[in-house]
Amino acid sequence: MRFSAATTAGRFLPQRLALRMKPLLGLIDAVLFTADERGEAGRMSLIAFSIRIVSAVIAFVSQVLMARWMGSFEYGIFVLVWVTMVIVGNLACLGFHTSVIRFIPEYSERGLMDELRGIVVASRLFVLIASTLIAGLGALGVWLFSPFIENYYVVPFILGVICLPMIAMGDLLQGLSRANSWALFALSPTYLVRPVLILGFMALLLLVGYAPDAKTAIFASIAATYATTLGQLIGVTARMDKKIPAGPMKVHFAQWFIVSLPIFLVESFFFLLTNADVLMVGAYMAPNDVAVYFATVKTLALVHFVYFAVKAGVAQRYAQFTHGEPEKLAAFARETVSWTFWPSLLMALLVLALGQPMLTLFGPEFTAGYPLLFLLVFGVVARAAVGPCESLLTMSGNQNICAAVYAMTLAFNIGLNVVLIPLFGLWGAAIATSFAMIFEASALSFTVWRKLGIVMLIFVPAARGDA
Repeated sequence: MRFSAATTAGRFLPQRLALRMKPLLGLIDAVLFTADERGEAGRMSLIAFSIRIVSAVIAFVSQVLMARWMGSFEYGIFVLVWVTMVIVGNLACLGFHTSVIRFIPEYSERGLMDELRGIVVASRLFVLIASTLIAGLGALGVWLFSPFIENYYVVPFILGVICLPMIAMGDLLQGLSRANSWALFALSPTYLVRPVLILGFMALLLLVGYAPDAKTAIFASIAATYATTLGQLIGVTARMDKKIPAGPMKVHFAQWFIVSLPIFLVESFFFLLTNADVLMVGAYMAPNDVAVYFATVKTLALVHFVYFAVKAGVAQRYAQFTHGEPEKLAAFARETVSWTFWPSLLMALLVLALGQPMLTLFGPEFTAGYPLLFLLVFGVVARAAVGPCESLLTMSGNQNICAAVYAMTLAFNIGLNVVLIPLFGLWGAAIATSFAMIFEASALSFTVWRKLGIVMLIFVPAARGDA
């Protein structure tokens, strides 16, 4: 026997209430227990969402404590350095952390074990070498351009690049895990283990007498990143060895790189777009302002996490349905829009209701960011209203046009920030970000419709043939 939410409600709730709740409970049963691709994708999205919710709580508590320990100035320095390292570390994968999600299901479906072994090994070696070279070039660049950088940023940035190889390797291992639907292995290290370790190492360093400043926080981040990624590497490798029998390898590096390059551009533009506002505030304003803006953005994390959770759960299924099952792809893609929009809307209302007391926890000066939430939330909900369009485009072989859309959106975002931040400060950054996200959602939805004939928009009915 297995648990059934619908059956349990029928036994313990009044009949009228049980009948009203039956459709919702039936949907829960379908997500939790159905053995088909839809059920597996739903479970992975649910696991991803649960992990990101717990992660949001952990991240929020840790950021509050870090801000309290360091003060807004040093916290602002740490935030700018850490966000930059996470962006560059992700980009240092050069798209392989996403392209493996496309190739591994394809090779598994077709029984191409030699190619499967090849991409698992080659992707790890390539990302490690590429990210190490990028880290060295980054440290050299900071040193050479130090006369043009505020002196309080130079040493933290040089220390920060030490994290890059492990951040990149962690992102690749996440992609390998997502390709195999190992949700816990994919998300737990980055979103649960690493933030807890950063906080723990920071507290330990403060206890032994280190100054509560940005450099100490970066030392804690380096230790946490290496410990997390090495542990994840051991775990993922062990599971891969059990799943893939030993044998010869075939390496089609040129093919993988050609596919990964536009994906790299998509991921680059998306990641830069997601974090451009924080970077632009750091370029134009003082660390204190960076701290206030980052705390405001972090408060919105619960809304963002719905989108990222669904994206994590469905990318592999998009890739699978693309190969010979267009009807399933269209129906499933439409369904994922609802998975994204309604929970995001609920979370948005919750964040607006609780935003001010949440920001107060960072410190009294951080409440200046609360009015910005009302503007930023429009962009987040707009993105949720079209679902994970970029994953659908990337997994269906339309990564080039997706990269072009993100390039236009990023240029639009940066242009607005350059004009509006000097005029309106943090309000200018919030206006630019919201308009850019609305533009991104509109452009991606239109592109999916033109390229695939699938309507990805919450309140618009399916087009003919898209059902």
